[in-house]
Amino acid sequence: MEANENLVEVLNDLVKINNDRIEGYERAISETEGIDVDLKGIFQKMANESREYVAELSKEISSLGGEVETGTTNSGKIYRVWMDIKATFTGKDRTSVLESCEYGEDAAQEAYADALATDAELPTNVRQLITDQKSALLESHNLIKKYRDMHQAINS
Repeated sequence: MEANENLVEVLNDLVKINNDRIEGYERAISETEGIDVDLKGIFQKMANESREYVAELSKEISSLGGEVETGTTNSGKIYRVWMDIKATFTGKDRTSVLESCEYGEDAAQEAYADALATDAELPTNVRQLITDQKSALLESHNLIKKYRDMHQAINS
């Protein structure tokens, strides 16, 4: 039973980082209101991506007899406060929003790497699920980074 509890904890950590992503991208959508139609579409896609991941992870947690977390991580709360402070001083420009999103994507990559490196026993199907989600999240990270780099190149 302890093995299941450890695995549930690992999976719930991923649920929480995806909840962070959802809140972060919804925040980014509101930050770019009326300015960046292209970014709003990307941000919405990424929030939906995390909703799908939460559903997949929740299914695994439930099958293990665990309770699915509904909150976010402490670092995610810190991240949103940092976004608030940064927005106050730098404005809600495209570069600032993209930099904040990249910071969140870095945190997601770290959370998924931690999950794959856990001491908890990961069944093959769960390891594959985590690996697949991490890979897709890396694509999202790289897209955000590409947009940020392009925007910085245009403005320099």
